[in-house]
Parts: sequence; C-alpha cells; structure tokens
Amino acid sequence: MPEGLLTVSYIVAGVLFILSLRGLSNQETASRGNLCGVAGMIIAVLATILGGRVGSIGTLMVVMLVGGGIGLIVARRMAMTEMPELVAILHSFVGVAAVLVGIVSHMEPGSLSGTELLIHEIEIVLGVFIGAYTFTGSVIAFLKLRGSIGGKPLTLPLRHQLNLLLVLISVLFGAWFVNGSPEEQLMYLLIIIAIAGLLGIHMIMAIGGADMPVVVSMLNSYSGWAAASAGFMLSNDLLIITGALVGSSGAILSYIMCRGMNRSFISVIAGGFGVAEGTIAVVSKEDDGKEAQSTSAEETADLLRSSKQVIVVPGYGMAVAQAQHIVHEITKNLRSRNVSVKFAIHPVAGRLPGHMNVLLAEANLPYDIVFEMDEINSEFNATDVVLVIGANDIVNPGALDDESSPIFGMPVLEVWDAKTVIVLKRSMATGYSGVGNPLYFRDNTRMLFGDAKESLNKVAALLN
Repeated sequence: MPEGLLTVSYIVAGVLFILSLRGLSNQETASRGNLCGVAGMIIAVLATILGGRVGSIGTLMVVMLVGGGIGLIVARRMAMTEMPELVAILHSFVGVAAVLVGIVSHMEPGSLSGTELLIHEIEIVLGVFIGAYTFTGSVIAFLKLRGSIGGKPLTLPLRHQLNLLLVLISVLFGAWFVNGSPEEQLMYLLIIIAIAGLLGIHMIMAIGGADMPVVVSMLNSYSGWAAASAGFMLSNDLLIITGALVGSSGAILSYIMCRGMNRSFISVIAGGFGVAEGTIAVVSKEDDGKEAQSTSAEETADLLRSSKQVIVVPGYGMAVAQAQHIVHEITKNLRSRNVSVKFAIHPVAGRLPGHMNVLLAEANLPYDIVFEMDEINSEFNATDVVLVIGANDIVNPGALDDESSPIFGMPVLEVWDAKTVIVLKRSMATGYSGVGNPLYFRDNTRMLFGDAKESLNKVAALLN
C-alpha cells in the first residue's frame, strides 16, 4: 500500500474513532457509535496489514482468527452483570501488550543513535511501566469486582510513602537503563516491570469497593496511555492517536465519576474507603430503636396502581437479579394506565460507568424516560412512589446531612422527598461502601425484602 493511502486510511480510522466516542456519549446514538468504532478498527487493521510493515501475514491472520474466536465466545457467554469484570480484565490485556512491545522494541536491533535513541529508550521505560501497572491493577480490579477479593481496602502502614518509594526506585532503574550496557538494560527493564506490577497490585488493593466504578474508568485511561506508548515504540501514528483518545476520554470520565462522588481523583487513587459488601449496616444514633417497615408485593402493587407519577431508581441489585426485563413490563403496564414513569440514573450506579443505562437499553426501555441525576432530582417531591431496586449509597441521605459519614458531600438521588419510597433488597446489608443507610428507617420508606426479580414478578402479576 502506498504511504499516502496508508496515511489517509489512518486519518479515516481516527475520525471514525472520534465519532464512536461521540456516539457512545448518548443512549440514542450508542449503537451508531459502536458501528463507527468497528468500522474504524477494520480500516485500521487492514491498512496496517497491507502497509507492508507486517512480516508474516499468514501468521498474523491465524493469530487474529484465534483471538477473534475467543472474543466471540466470551462475548456470547458473558452476562450483562459480568460486564464490569470483563472490561477490567480486557484492560489487563492492553497492559500486557504494552509490556511485550516494550521488551521486543528494546531487543530488536535498530539504527537509532544520540537523541533519537535516548527518546526511544525513555518511551520503552514509560511504556513497560504503564503497561505493567495497568496489567496487575486490572487483574486486582477484576478479582474485586468478581468477589474473589473483598471490597475492604488494604491499608498498609506508610502505604503512601511505600508507593512513592516504588516510583522513585523505578525512576532510578529507568536512568540506569538509559545509560546501561545492552546486557544490563534487559535486567533493568525486567526490574522496572516487576516494580510497576507490584505498585499496581498495592495501589488497587488500597482502593475500597465504593470507588470501584472510578477504578475501572481510571484503568481504562491507563490502558489508553499504554496503547499510546506502544504506538510510539512501534512508530504507528494511528495507535498513538487511538491510545490518546482512550486515555484522555477515560481520564475525563474518571473526573466526572469522582465529581459524582464528591471525591478527588487523587484520593481515590491513593486510598479509597469501604468494607466487604454484604456486611450489616451500623445503626446510627438517630435511627437507634427504629425498625425498618417492611411491605408486601400486594401493597406495592396497590401503591403503584393508585399513583400518578412513579420514579424507578435502578442499582446493582437489579443487575444481579437480572430484573430489568420485568421492570420494563411493569413500566409498560403503568404507562398504559396513564401513570407517568421515569428512571433516575446516578453517575456511579452499578459497577461501571453507564452500567444501568446499558441494562435498561437491553430491556428496550424508551430512552426518553431515562434521566440523569441532575435532571430529575427536583421531581422527587412531586412523585407518589419511588422504586429503589438494589441501590444503596446513591440514595443515602447521610451523604447530605451526616458529616461523620465517609460519603458525606456525595451528590445523591433525593428519593426521600417522594410521598412513598419502596426499597427492594435481599436484606438490611450494606452495599459496596459498607455505609449504613438511614433511608431504610424513614417513616415514608417501605422495605420489600427478597430477590428483586421474584418480588417484581409478583408485583407485575398483581398489576395485570
């Protein structure tokens, strides 16, 4: 392929990637955004193969078919509730790729010298460091999201000083790498990889379960920068552009997520909070002596039937129970009765940014009744019934009025302003942050205990 045509192909692919990000910013255009991304990737891969820089096209095709086949199998078998874990582990692959590219780039004989060689070696050090950190950090995030590791942060004594020491040691070995002999350089590079991997494990282990949505977004950003560094090492302009797009968009999303939790990005990276999910909430002094009021499917159906406006707040509990489809059925039933039904989405609901939006889209909920927190918070005081399905921290009034709460200052959905709040939960256990929720003890709150899907199936049957 002529160099000019290769450049044009890369430009077209880059534009399609930008359009993909643009499309993915909204539910209505998400499908189109995905198609743009797929088209851009096809063009990028074909241009790279035909660009004359690939040694063995046959070997490459075999590897691509194997990888594509594995990806297809995983995608077909992966439940929507497991998407956060899948995204986390996929980030680790990008990290590994950056590390391998860095090692190969170092071992491959080249004609660079002087300043060009120095820049190339710095690229290698940065690439393998970011890649190794991304790999181990993503694996830990995957294990935490999967429940193999508890959500409680690992807070070692002097952990911040330890992290700083590991970074400084990496910088030292990086300097030795640049100035060392070829035999020494490989050893230094492997040491840097090991230190970065250890740093990734330690820093993600220190982040609590409540911050995991931000962690996933943050690792997405890191994987982008790892890809960009690989692009520099391979002198591939498109890989640099794509990595920069992923890295910058991930960083922006992380900032948005942190703002939605009233937490600084630095504090999330440095340490987090939270306990293992499923612990029993500690009753506050104000709630001491109070009992949560339980309700039944029959009472819930009666309240919904007599309502004029209903707002549904989905949380991770809805995802676990796979209740989004029955929620859609109840929504259709209520709207046929001229009941206004809206959905309120918190920026950090679920285990992944946009997690709830994806679930609702999967159930074919109309996009025009799904609203973000800032759009709908003012409507709760005019709402008859709020259905909270498996959400905890995002509807916690303690975030606004309890200065001792770890989540104080976090913007939340103010569901308690509604006439009646019905919370669907399996038990009184806490969510990912381990923070008790005084909402459960309010006079206008009713607890519908049990599996969300089973409970809503009963409600749906009573509504028909």
